[in-house]
Amino acid sequence: MTKKCFSIGIAGVFFLSLALRFWGLGRFNTLVFDEVYFATFGNNYLIHKPFFNAHPPLSQYIIGIGIWIGSHIPFWKEEVNGLAGSLLTPWSYRWINALTGSFIPLVVAAIAYQISHRRSFAFLAGLFTACDGIFLVESRYALNNIYIVIFGLLGQWFLLLALEKQNRKRTFCLIFSGIVFGASIATKWNGLWFLLGAYFCWITAWLIRLVQGFYFAKKQQLESYNIALNIENKGRFADEFYSSNFQLNAEHTPLQKLTHLNVFQMLFFLGIIPAFIYSVIWIPHLKLDKRFDFIKVHQEILKFHLQLGGNTPDVHPYCAAWYKWPLMTRPMAYYYQTTLSLNEPLPVMGPPLPPGTAKVIYDVHAMGNPFLWWFGLASLLFLVGIIVWQFINFWVKPKNFSSATFMSIDTWIALFLVLNYLANLLPWVKVTRCVFIYHYMPAVVFTFLATAWFVDQCIRSYYSYLRAVGATITFIILVAFVFWIPIYLGLPLSADAYKLRMWFNSWI
Repeated sequence: MTKKCFSIGIAGVFFLSLALRFWGLGRFNTLVFDEVYFATFGNNYLIHKPFFNAHPPLSQYIIGIGIWIGSHIPFWKEEVNGLAGSLLTPWSYRWINALTGSFIPLVVAAIAYQISHRRSFAFLAGLFTACDGIFLVESRYALNNIYIVIFGLLGQWFLLLALEKQNRKRTFCLIFSGIVFGASIATKWNGLWFLLGAYFCWITAWLIRLVQGFYFAKKQQLESYNIALNIENKGRFADEFYSSNFQLNAEHTPLQKLTHLNVFQMLFFLGIIPAFIYSVIWIPHLKLDKRFDFIKVHQEILKFHLQLGGNTPDVHPYCAAWYKWPLMTRPMAYYYQTTLSLNEPLPVMGPPLPPGTAKVIYDVHAMGNPFLWWFGLASLLFLVGIIVWQFINFWVKPKNFSSATFMSIDTWIALFLVLNYLANLLPWVKVTRCVFIYHYMPAVVFTFLATAWFVDQCIRSYYSYLRAVGATITFIILVAFVFWIPIYLGLPLSADAYKLRMWFNSWI
C-alpha cells in the first residue's frame, strides 16, 4: 500500500467513524443506560453539587466540559430535558464522547503501524475497529468506557514511540505514556490492565534476551574449542547477539528495544508518573465533595463494588461472567422502546408496549460485530499457536535458534497482542461481582488487531487462495456491520427485522 493510498484510507476510516457517531446523536431525548450517572455527574461539577461516584472522576470531568461547551454553541439546539439536573440537550452531553470515540480507530491503526511498519496492517486494524458495534454504541452516549480504552491505547502507543527515540525525545514520549496510562486508571480502575500489559511485554522481552544470551554464549563455547568464557564476555556476547538481531528487524518493530528500558525507568515513567497523575486528577472532586478524603473515598468505592452481588441474572439480567465475553453470548440492551407506527412519537420514559402489540422497535444494543469478534478470537488463538510452535521448535532444536527462526517480526507482534489481551482479560477471572460485556472492551481491541494481522498476511500472500480468504473475511466483517448497524444506532425496526438480528435468545 502506497503512502498516498494509506493516507486516503485512514482519512476515510476517520470520517466514517465521525459520521456514524454524530449522525442522529440527539435522537433519544432522555438518559440512555448509565447516562443517568455519568451525564448527571458531569453536570454536577458545573452546578457545584457534591455527590458520591463509584469510579474515578476523569470521564465525568470530560463530559462536564462537553456539556459546558455544548451549552454555549449557538447551533444544534434541540429538545431539552432536565434529567441530568439542568435543562440540557442530549447533544450537549454526548458530543464529546462521539468525538473522542472517533479517534479510537486511528489510535489502533497507529499502534498497528508502530509494531510492524506495514501500512496495510495498520489500515485494516483501523477499519475493523471502526466497524465494531460496542465501540460505536459507547461513543454515542455519555458513558465512560471509551476513555479507558483510548487513554490505555495512547499509553501503549507513546511507549512504542519512545522505543524508537533517543535521549530527550525518548524521555518526553515516556512521560506522555505515563500520563495517559494514569488517565486511563483515573477513568476506571481496570485501566490499570493496560499498564499491566506494558509490564508483561517488558518482562517477556528481558526473558527472551537472557535466553538468547545464554545460547549465544553456549554456541561461542563450541566454536572456540570449548574455551571457557568468563561472565564479562558472556554478557558482551549477549549484547552483540541481541544488537545483531535488532539490526535485522529494526525497520519492522520497536518491541525488541524494550530491554533498553531498565527497571528504574519503568518504575518511574510507568509507575510513579501514572500514580501521580491519578492522584492529581482527584483534586477537583475532593474539593467539591468534602465528606471523604483521598483514602476514605477509595475505601467507599471498594465497599460499593464488593456489595454489588454475585455474577448472576438474579442480580442483574445482563450480568455476564468473563468467559462469556469472547464469544459474545450475552450482549445487553442500553435502550429499548416500542411504538405502534413510525409516525407515533417515540416514548422516552416508561415501559415498552406489551409483547405482540408493538409494530416498531427502537433498540440500542451494546454488542460487538459478531463476526469481527469471532474472527478475532480465532486469530488470537492462531497467534498463540505461532508462539507455542516457535518455543517448541526452539526447545526441540536449540541449535537452530536465531532471530530468523525464533524471534521473527511476527512472533514479536504475536507476543505483544496476546500479552496485552491476557493482561486485560485475566484479572476479571477472580472478580465475583456482577460484570457486563462492556468490561471486555479493553481486551477485545487486541483481537481486532489480531484479525487485521491475519487478514493482512493472507492478502499479501503469494497464494491466491489465501488472498481470497483474507478478502472474504474482510467482506463478511463489513457486511455484518451494515446488517447489525440498526441496533447500534437505535434505528426503527419491525418486529421481524429485530428478531432477524437477534440470532440467539441470550442476545435479547
